[in-house]
Amino acid sequence: MREPGWMVLWLIGTAGSLTAALLLVLVSRWWSRRFLRRAFTRLLRDPYMENIWELASGIMRHTPQVAVENSLRAEAGGIIKRPFGSPRRFLHFDHLVFSPAQLVRRPTPEDERVDLAVTIGPCARRPLRVDIPILVSALGYGVGLSAPVKIAIARGAAAVGTATNSGEGPLLPEERQAARHLILQFHRGKWDKDPDTLRQADAIEIWVGQGASAGVESRTEAALLPERAKALMGLRPGEDAVLPARMPGIRTKGDWRRLVDDLKAATGGVPIGMKLVPSGMLEADLDIALEAGVDFITLDGAQAGTKGSAPILQDDFGLPTLFGLCRAVRHLERRGVSGTVSLLIAGGLKTPGECLKAIALGADAVYLGSTVLFAAAHNQIAKTLPWEPPTELVFAWGKLAHRFDPEQGARHVAQFLRAYAAEIEVGIRALGKRAIGEVGREDLVALEPWTAQVTGIPLADGSPTASPWLPDPDGNPKPPSRLKSLVRDGLKRWLS
Repeated sequence: MREPGWMVLWLIGTAGSLTAALLLVLVSRWWSRRFLRRAFTRLLRDPYMENIWELASGIMRHTPQVAVENSLRAEAGGIIKRPFGSPRRFLHFDHLVFSPAQLVRRPTPEDERVDLAVTIGPCARRPLRVDIPILVSALGYGVGLSAPVKIAIARGAAAVGTATNSGEGPLLPEERQAARHLILQFHRGKWDKDPDTLRQADAIEIWVGQGASAGVESRTEAALLPERAKALMGLRPGEDAVLPARMPGIRTKGDWRRLVDDLKAATGGVPIGMKLVPSGMLEADLDIALEAGVDFITLDGAQAGTKGSAPILQDDFGLPTLFGLCRAVRHLERRGVSGTVSLLIAGGLKTPGECLKAIALGADAVYLGSTVLFAAAHNQIAKTLPWEPPTELVFAWGKLAHRFDPEQGARHVAQFLRAYAAEIEVGIRALGKRAIGEVGREDLVALEPWTAQVTGIPLADGSPTASPWLPDPDGNPKPPSRLKSLVRDGLKRWLS
């Protein structure tokens, strides 16, 4: 007797629920129809000064990015710090394509090995050799990433035989233990300068400039720093982590030479390099670095990311990566150091194809930063969405940093880098080559004149190679650009 009674109650409850749901739908439809009718009536009749569309019209005069950031400035009353880098679209690698091997040159057979290994600083006493031409960019512990994220990235890089960069923060012992190859960033801060720390490096990168923050002071407030990071930095209670605008103790060109020599002696001869943001004075900057005796140069283009810097520095300072790369390659060739001083490129590289194009244009290896960080977070960002941004999961001061799984992060970083390497290998085979070092400018074609001018790569229409538009710092005469010639010839035909 109990079962039929429960069945009746269930039927009554279900019927009541369905009835209530039906009534709710009918009422909501009636209400929404009335609301929308009234809203559209006002939208199409109210004078512009009283019309809500005035807000949309005003915002569309800018962009959502500008509108939001101007509102943040109005709220903050000071400099806002945008993470990850500029959203601006610069001239990049989009209009370069590879010329596949077919008859003149045949593709590489699938059973032949392709060598992706790269040697950084080949003339150093202890060169750094990595298994793939992709390095993990400078992502600092404490001043940016949490310890679990930093360790996960180091493990992922080690799994594929490549190097990771310590960044602006203090060297984390667990990171050094997890990393197979570690590039220590010699920054302008007061930490990580002792001989014991320097000797742990497989290469040292002197941080002079950065694409997303130029060369100005970098400061991380004490309230944001983890206690362990403060201890590793040797900071006093309440002291901010400050990297001044200038390298302490450096006043002349000769000081740079002494610094490089001291670092080589302290580390037993590992490669010593300089990290620069490419500028209009790039060639002169490169000459100072070469005179200092560096083994490699890192160029961090305007598209580079950061933990946070002023939007004006990200959007309006520094040359885009493609410009800096092409100018640097030409200058190093003129100075006769190509192949002896390694060139590393960073800033906005986000696909295997772009990485291979940068190498074809003359880079020895490329850095990936933000893309690796997103790979480390991968599906873990679901722990933050939709109410918090992914930075709350990966930054040291993030509200959800404790929920990051380093084992999962390391696995995804390794898989991400393996996938990049595999695609680059496919590209090398499609070019009929057998090693990353065989890929060159002859493998590229430009799809439009502006890219051809900047890179000196032949146009796809088969016309003569456009000469680079950038001035020669040696004072050599510059041939007239193809664009100017086309305009001049067109005007002559029109006038005649």
